[in-house]
Amino acid sequence: MPRSPRSRPISALTACAGALAYTVSKVDLARDGELGMPGFPAPPEAYAQVTDVTAAQLGNAGLGLLMAVVALLLVRPPAARWLRRSVAGVSWLGIAMVGAGVIGFGARAAGVAPGLGERPPHMATAVAALVVGALWVAGWSVATAGVMRGARTTPPTSATSTTRAARTR
Repeated sequence: MPRSPRSRPISALTACAGALAYTVSKVDLARDGELGMPGFPAPPEAYAQVTDVTAAQLGNAGLGLLMAVVALLLVRPPAARWLRRSVAGVSWLGIAMVGAGVIGFGARAAGVAPGLGERPPHMATAVAALVVGALWVAGWSVATAGVMRGARTTPPTSATSTTRAARTR
């Protein structure tokens, strides 16, 4: 079944919103001097490994902004093939990283991976963070797949058609 022409931009904007939610959460945690994720506080021993909690969380917020920009590039993919492929490659890497985080934190919340930390003390906040993460991954995946599919099916431009016609003469 063909996808709506709006599905990729909507998915890309969903991914961008997920990245911005992550960014805002990291700025909030930096302001409070806390490690972890919303609903998933870091264990006390983690603070011994981080010399500057605020800088670490602001660095994560910066990464979130970068992921938001990459997601925005999927709304109207770059025309240059190398740049479009680079955006898709970075997107798949980001999808893998965020997806692994959602799976890991989901396992922690379910209590099936005690090595990842205690179950969250505020389950509603943890579930909300997991839902945002899952929507982020889903939107980013759909948008990236759409860009890759669109690159294979995009008809040649008139300049390309003219060049091809000249070569076949």
